[in-house]
Amino acid sequence: MAVKQTAGRDRLGAFAPKFAQLNDDVLFGEVWSREDKLSLRDRSLVTVVSLLSQGLVDSSFQFHLMSAKKNGITRSEIAEIITHAAFYAGWPKAWAAFRMAKEVWADEEAQEPEGGLFGLGAPNDAYAAYFVGQSYLKPLGGENGVFAANVTFEPGCRNNWHIHHAAKGGGQILLCTAGRGWYQEWGKPAQPLAPGDTVVIPPRGQALARRSQRQLVLPRGPRGARRGHPQRVVRARLRRGIRPPGLRGGALRRGAM
Repeated sequence: MAVKQTAGRDRLGAFAPKFAQLNDDVLFGEVWSREDKLSLRDRSLVTVVSLLSQGLVDSSFQFHLMSAKKNGITRSEIAEIITHAAFYAGWPKAWAAFRMAKEVWADEEAQEPEGGLFGLGAPNDAYAAYFVGQSYLKPLGGENGVFAANVTFEPGCRNNWHIHHAAKGGGQILLCTAGRGWYQEWGKPAQPLAPGDTVVIPPRGQALARRSQRQLVLPRGPRGARRGHPQRVVRARLRRGIRPPGLRGGALRRGAM
């Protein structure tokens, strides 16, 4: 949800009250709030590229880079965005943008994926069609028809929408063990996932999508889950430093399945 903006009135309310009102109430109050037409993440992407193309790498550009990060654009994604824009906006402009972007995303240094408590596992090739990006799967057990697995997401990885089918029982339980991510049920707002969070997914529910850094996945029924057709994805980012003691990097499905 877009945050109510008061910068116009705070800085220019006395000098240019109409401009301040248009900035706060129309640009940010109406245009940025049209999330049903275009998400905050995508609006940030458009805004960053628009400012970069004009060479406006000032405090306003820094503000929009910070907003882009807050709205879900990751370190690797902003690097790719600026690289792509460089060929159209100009190489020197990209260099200037990178200097500022490195400062904004300084807390998200590139890391090698780690499996954490349960180990990384193998590349999740069997389910690769249902993911965007790289994930890893470490089965933990499957006795009595109950399957448990540790799934690790690399930064930028996300799960496609899918439905958990089961003739009886079924569904899934997600346990987030470390990192940060998001879970979303069709028709409902996305909810953040942090270490210790649990999500109970009913069988035959609406299409689902989620992603976090580590999750332990426990299907609720003997028949497990069968994914539906990929439709759309939820984007999210991983953050460093938010981990329980003894856990590092990736994990019980460092993303989710």
